[in-house]
Amino acid sequence: MYKVLVTDAISDSGLKALYDHPNFTVEKKSGLSPEELKEVIKGYDALIVRSQTQVTEELLESADHLRVIARAGVGVDNIDVSAATRKGILVINAPGANTIAAAEHTMAMMLSMARKIPHAHMSTSAGNWDRNAFKGVELYEKTLGIIGMGKIGAEVSKRAKKFGMNILGFDPYLTEERANQLGITKASLDEIAEQADFITVHTPLTKDTKGLINDEYLAKTKKGVRIVNCARGGIIDEAALVRALNSGQVAGAAIDVFDTEPASNMELLTHPNAVVTPHLGASTVEAQEKVAQEVSEEIIDIFETDSIRHAINMPQVSGETQKKLQPYIDLGEQIGILAIQLLQHAPDKIEINFYGELAKQDTDLLTRTMIKGILAHHLSDSVNMINAIHLLNDQGVAFNVVKNPTSKGFANYMELTLYKGEEKASIGATVLNGYGGRIVKMNEYRVDVRPEQYLLYIEHHDVPGMIGRVGSILGSHDINIGTMQVGRAFAGGEAIMVLTLDKKVDEDVAKELVAMDGLRAVQFLELPAEQVPVYH
Repeated sequence: MYKVLVTDAISDSGLKALYDHPNFTVEKKSGLSPEELKEVIKGYDALIVRSQTQVTEELLESADHLRVIARAGVGVDNIDVSAATRKGILVINAPGANTIAAAEHTMAMMLSMARKIPHAHMSTSAGNWDRNAFKGVELYEKTLGIIGMGKIGAEVSKRAKKFGMNILGFDPYLTEERANQLGITKASLDEIAEQADFITVHTPLTKDTKGLINDEYLAKTKKGVRIVNCARGGIIDEAALVRALNSGQVAGAAIDVFDTEPASNMELLTHPNAVVTPHLGASTVEAQEKVAQEVSEEIIDIFETDSIRHAINMPQVSGETQKKLQPYIDLGEQIGILAIQLLQHAPDKIEINFYGELAKQDTDLLTRTMIKGILAHHLSDSVNMINAIHLLNDQGVAFNVVKNPTSKGFANYMELTLYKGEEKASIGATVLNGYGGRIVKMNEYRVDVRPEQYLLYIEHHDVPGMIGRVGSILGSHDINIGTMQVGRAFAGGEAIMVLTLDKKVDEDVAKELVAMDGLRAVQFLELPAEQVPVYH
């Protein structure tokens, strides 16, 4: 018998599959203190939580039998995924179960804002009858800009079209073909700002989307635009939004998610032109039942058939294959992260080449690791090694893996190339015995670069003094150079320079470098700190 512990309020009807299964027993124990939970958790094989239970590293130290942690919802902020992974515990969630609830809540917030329903309700329930104070606007024939055309954004577009709205959609992976299928117009962020009467965001919170709707962006929007956020707090700069509401640049805001929760920005919460709710996007009877049902069925599949669909982390892989591939798995994710930055666009095609002894191995895990590194740039922590290829297919990106057992200058060599139309970015890498991972090719140039957290990629003309001038500018800004590699096709022609640095290059430094004669392009590349090996 497998023992399942449920520590938060979870729908019993959603747990029915577990209750009815002869090989599972389910116990619900809510309101436990951390110390009580540490004692209780020892005898369970699976844990189901929502957002209240904090699954910490300390708790997991006591979880000697735990194999699966299931989050009945999307986010896993309350789960220490790294600690779970280190202990070999699988973390799963229910990413698609709240799609309809979130899309409907977006429409409800949009309508409530447009027709000032909450404010009219408060006034009328207080005994007033002031019809002139709550004149709204119609959605019909208005333009809606949707930033983020994943599952929820697509569902919002379908509903908004039924209201007679014109839809502009932005997503790094949105193709013209997909836009045509949805009956919307593919647009840039600036085109949405210029044309949209309403803007709603449905993206993950990443370093690129944090503060995406800020003072600068709001200044580009149509006067009197209305803004909706039922996605993630932090995508909209709350202080900037309040300023735009006060100036009238933004006529209304409907906000369900906040920078910090419970929300504390009273200027926004009490603004007369704002409609606010306490993170209710997934709070429907149906959605809560679906998330419980989804994780229940997956727990059964994991224990009974080893089938995994919605893993947040990767289960430990043992055996000879992992031993051989592990250095390349780490390096593969690094070059995926760097290649997508080098391309500067979401790719429409990916090609992966394996050479030498590496080509004779089962490289599926390595391929997934590279794709995870690529997609994480835009999709954040929603992508993992298990769902990477599925998400890539969802985005309509073609990918091809080629294996060639002949060597390419190294016993083992892998090369990742990303394409966007006529543009491409390519990185080749290998693992050198005693030296670790090395980037040995960037685009068409040979280099020898150890992956480190901060890298600077420079395209320039091969003229005397270029290296010295670059070093001088960086030195004047107190930026120390760890290593420098130069690659060139021929003397006096085009060349690249790749530097490892001790800290970030800010925009001002980049602009100063670009202004140099003979220098064509500068790109700052960064690896997450946890992706960088410790060198001795």
